[in-house]
Amino acid sequence: MSRTRHAVAFALITAAALTLTACGSGDPATAGVGAKPGVKPGKLPTTDVVSSVAKDEAIAKLLPADVRGRGTLTIASAVGGSPPGATFLEDGKTAVGQDIDFAEAAARVLGLRLKREVASFEAILPALGSGKYDLGTGNFGVTDERRKTIDFVTYINDGQGFAALKSSKLTKISAFTDLCGLNVAMGAGTTFEASLEKNKGVCAKAGKKPYKVQTYAEPGAVWISLQQGRSDVVMSTINGLRYAVTQLEGTKFLNEFKRLDVGIAFKKGTPLAPAFQAAVNKLKTDGTYDRILKKWGTTESAIAKSQISPPEIK
Repeated sequence: MSRTRHAVAFALITAAALTLTACGSGDPATAGVGAKPGVKPGKLPTTDVVSSVAKDEAIAKLLPADVRGRGTLTIASAVGGSPPGATFLEDGKTAVGQDIDFAEAAARVLGLRLKREVASFEAILPALGSGKYDLGTGNFGVTDERRKTIDFVTYINDGQGFAALKSSKLTKISAFTDLCGLNVAMGAGTTFEASLEKNKGVCAKAGKKPYKVQTYAEPGAVWISLQQGRSDVVMSTINGLRYAVTQLEGTKFLNEFKRLDVGIAFKKGTPLAPAFQAAVNKLKTDGTYDRILKKWGTTESAIAKSQISPPEIK
């Protein structure tokens, strides 16, 4: 197949279903999520693991009285990425994914109905601060910088990882200096971008050519840039990368780089956080938590208990 036809095919695949929401969490073997129980390559799991969740009256009382009264919250979701992150079924309307299941299950524990709005990843956190949304999901990694303005209720541990073409000589990225001289592609507004910008000076100190940070607002463009040779490596979520390489021919997962807790996001100081924390911990005790992880093939991302804005994992 010609280079042009390869590019077109790659673009169609990524645009259709496999664009990564480079969200900023972080990610053991190169086996993709799609190779694990619950998720098969090319087919999204649709097992219902949420509808049986019942309201817990004691936990619901942790909610502010006005929220209990109206019974609804507005949630912003970054949708359009690859599993296990939020994506759409073939109907183009039904949002599915690990984030979707966790938010819905926690809301059921609290006796709430979520009014979901799809928003771009980079727009959600600022909108929470302005009060436009009550909560947001997008595989948001908990960092010390984000904790200054946002509260997070943790539900999984993911992190930062790398992927490249199978033809690449790259096998592992152990330090930022391993990226020197390379073009690194990622989604805009992510922890990946922030980490690379913060450490840009390491190459000069090592006497090496600096790496170039390439950000894309459209997730599919990240993978197209890799296939077309405009970038050398993709930096994104560990779980998302593992899935993507099972779907995108000619790509490989390199390695985990850094682990991060991932949380549902709220406006700083919100009284909703303690209620949702208790709801997530309830899901752990009643077995729903494990069922969601099994469905999406992410059992390695389990956490012992939910926390509110824990310090960034160093």
